[in-house]
Amino acid sequence: MPHLHEKIDFTVAVFLVQEARVLVVLHRKLGKWLPIGGHIELDEDPEQAANREAREESGYDIELVGERPPTTEPGTRALIAPRFLDIHRISPTHEHIGLIYFARPTGGSLALAAEEHLDIRWCSPDELLALEPPMSGAVAWYCRKAIEELSR
Repeated sequence: MPHLHEKIDFTVAVFLVQEARVLVVLHRKLGKWLPIGGHIELDEDPEQAANREAREESGYDIELVGERPPTTEPGTRALIAPRFLDIHRISPTHEHIGLIYFARPTGGSLALAAEEHLDIRWCSPDELLALEPPMSGAVAWYCRKAIEELSR
């Protein structure tokens, strides 16, 4: 998806956990191990973006983990809050505000989005350490945190 703004965009990252493993992809363009995710499009909210990206990039339907406040009423719809937020530089003139979700698969089956990724795999905390190229420290931290919280 092209950037919606020249300086900043909102994105979702989905750390999908099953059986004490997290799903990661080797991004074709960036050459990095990352969670599934991408840009929030103009016609969707963050939850819709997370669900769409999960289906497109992994083949899974998901359940986002988090609390939805009981504040939905006419004109207002409560959303599940992301577990974390970050901001990261994409280029010298462009940044992404990342809404970081933890999730579990609820259906579907593993499928590589070959146009976007070179590889897709479930990793334990130890397997994350052996990835080539090595995963960034921030992404590895989120992976371990998601496994820890969703494997209790």
